[in-house]
Amino acid sequence: MSELPFQEQSDSPASPNVADRDLKQHAQHVLSLRQIKFPFWFGGSASAMATLLTHPLDLVRLQTSPLPAQASTIRMAAHIVTNEGYLGLYAGLSAALLRQFTYSTIRFGVYEDLKSRLHHGTEKEAHSLSTLIWLSALSGFLGGVAGNPADMVNVRMQSDMSRPLADRRKYKHAFDGILCIVKTEGWTSLFRGVGANAFRASLMNSSQLASYDMVKASCIKRFGMADGTTTHLVASFTAGVIATTCVQDAK
Repeated sequence: MSELPFQEQSDSPASPNVADRDLKQHAQHVLSLRQIKFPFWFGGSASAMATLLTHPLDLVRLQTSPLPAQASTIRMAAHIVTNEGYLGLYAGLSAALLRQFTYSTIRFGVYEDLKSRLHHGTEKEAHSLSTLIWLSALSGFLGGVAGNPADMVNVRMQSDMSRPLADRRKYKHAFDGILCIVKTEGWTSLFRGVGANAFRASLMNSSQLASYDMVKASCIKRFGMADGTTTHLVASFTAGVIATTCVQDAK
């Protein structure tokens, strides 16, 4: 019985130490999660998944763009469904996915790799805006070159329904389109317009990725926001608005 008070006294001062130790371990765990280096193909895979939702909108935009300004997007979508069926809204989907797996994988992968290579030592300081711009511009240019063949097939497959039946190319899928172009036009035709396409990709990337990183850093440092979903949504929305504004005249 005489040992009980001694045990209570020995446990009470040790409790804060245990709590501090657990808190430090939790903090180290959170930091380790933030330092995880994700595979380079994550960006391309995420873009491909987004394409599954946005492809019908892109198709309708392409079909509406040569029409007068008063042409209705809803009417065009209804016209496609009436004449081609609901699957008509996904014409050229395979080429759009191939484009994301090439273009977006390269631009995201190269951008993150270049950023990590420019860091020295263990302490990672934020890059300047000018550094982020030229890094993202370079990665966007390379992605534009890599994605040019798929982009060409994508445009052709999406615009095929607006051509007369006798003049339609009728590519079965993206790889069939690439093979047909190589056989009938030569492999160099796959890179037709690559200069303009790569320039636009460079402009898009530099305005999108650089602004995303800067906005996210500002949200965390200046406004005290956590590095969580809300911060990423704010940065993504802002970057999307900036990128769309910058490349609107380059389309």
